[in-house]
Amino acid sequence: MTTAPDQTADPSAQVAVTLDGCGKEDARTVLTALNSSFPSDRADDDAPADDDSGLPTVWTATYDVSTTLGLPGPARLTEPVTVTAQGGYRAVDRLRESLSEAFAVRVIGTAAGDQEQEARLRLENQ
Repeated sequence: MTTAPDQTADPSAQVAVTLDGCGKEDARTVLTALNSSFPSDRADDDAPADDDSGLPTVWTATYDVSTTLGLPGPARLTEPVTVTAQGGYRAVDRLRESLSEAFAVRVIGTAAGDQEQEARLRLENQ
């Protein structure tokens, strides 16, 4: 079972993940891969869904990468997905490494801060 990150956990191990510009099935595929690797603030049954507004949908989750639950298996996307990951340098690297077990991952942009970074990752089928 996926659980919310511990409030006393090291904040440098927390990675905020945002997916936008993709369909709910691809969002579900990416979040499922991440949920198999790390504890999350999303419940296992909290599946991405469309809303009826017609506006773009953004899916978010926060992962605690200090604990590895397992490695995701290969997964299939219907189209490439862009993921934004924000957190400590090592934490974002761990998240990227985990995603590379399921997808071909390419870093398409980064913004560096003093102690954390934001990385834009392009996920495609392997």
